[in-house]
Amino acid sequence: MKQRSLGALIGLNIITCGIYSIVFFLKFGEDLNKLCDGDGETTQSYVIPWLLATFTLGIYPMIWMYKLGERMQKNAPRYGLTFEKGGKSFLLWFIFGACIIVGPFIALNMYIKNINALVTAYEKLSGAQNA
Repeated sequence: MKQRSLGALIGLNIITCGIYSIVFFLKFGEDLNKLCDGDGETTQSYVIPWLLATFTLGIYPMIWMYKLGERMQKNAPRYGLTFEKGGKSFLLWFIFGACIIVGPFIALNMYIKNINALVTAYEKLSGAQNA
């Protein structure tokens, strides 16, 4: 698992004409499944929300992202973390924040910050257990 960056997401997404975002969220979901293993839930592959986006007018990917936020928030205490903002905050920033243009970027940055914190805590915990 690696640390993510909003700047890299935006830059690589522009360079690859949107393809990088698919790869980004595929890996995001895979990493979240690893980080939250044993919680009784599974984050489905991003391919499904991506394919259904057209038919649901973009609503299904929002549901998928909401579930990501809720799952990260629910599993944070396993790593000694607390996330005040979960899926609801993401939806608010993504939907209503779009009115001020930067809202979706704030929402994505919130998610990237949360998963980076989980990855760091996971690696520390794994290192401590292996030592």
